[in-house]
Amino acid sequence: MAFMRKGFFFYLSGILIMTLGIALTIISGLGASPFDSLLVGLHRTFGLTVGSWEIVVGLVLILGNAVLKRERPEYFALLTSFFTGIGIDAWLFFIEGWGEPMSLFGQFAAMMLGVVLMGLGIAAYLQSAFAPNPLDRSMLVLSELTGWNIAYTRALINLFLVAAAFYFGGALGVGTLINAFLTGLFIKWFLPYIAAMKKRKLEEREGSIAS
Repeated sequence: MAFMRKGFFFYLSGILIMTLGIALTIISGLGASPFDSLLVGLHRTFGLTVGSWEIVVGLVLILGNAVLKRERPEYFALLTSFFTGIGIDAWLFFIEGWGEPMSLFGQFAAMMLGVVLMGLGIAAYLQSAFAPNPLDRSMLVLSELTGWNIAYTRALINLFLVAAAFYFGGALGVGTLINAFLTGLFIKWFLPYIAAMKKRKLEEREGSIAS
């Protein structure tokens, strides 16, 4: 039970930080990640909020993964899309319009801060196995079916997302490239620190229970 509580803390706090980063990259106007660019494009084309499309696309991915693997859908994974969608919409509501009109420096600062926060949030989220991410699950499913390296399947998915985002008029730009190249580096940099913090918290809790 203690592990689940700690896992859920890192899961929820990670999503909270990550979605703030996503919101900052969106309002920067310089381009969001391939997946988030598609969500913005769907929002611009069909209406609904960006966060609502996070949930809809997450459900589509879950169903698609189930069809490809011929297994029952992992509906529990929709919880991640649900929390992420709420987080994106909440942060956009609170910060959209701040500092407008933004200077080029302000845009770049918002985009870079967003990328850093996304890396931190994902690193925290990865410390929990509470609920899988539908997009990451798609990457693994495609890798299993094709026998390709995960890096190749991720690149293929990103190419598809960029093409779809372009078609729907999504938030593509130089920030999309920066996001694709740097987010992984920040995740890798933050991971050992978050893992050490989680280990320390668990040891402190176990020590308090033993005493």
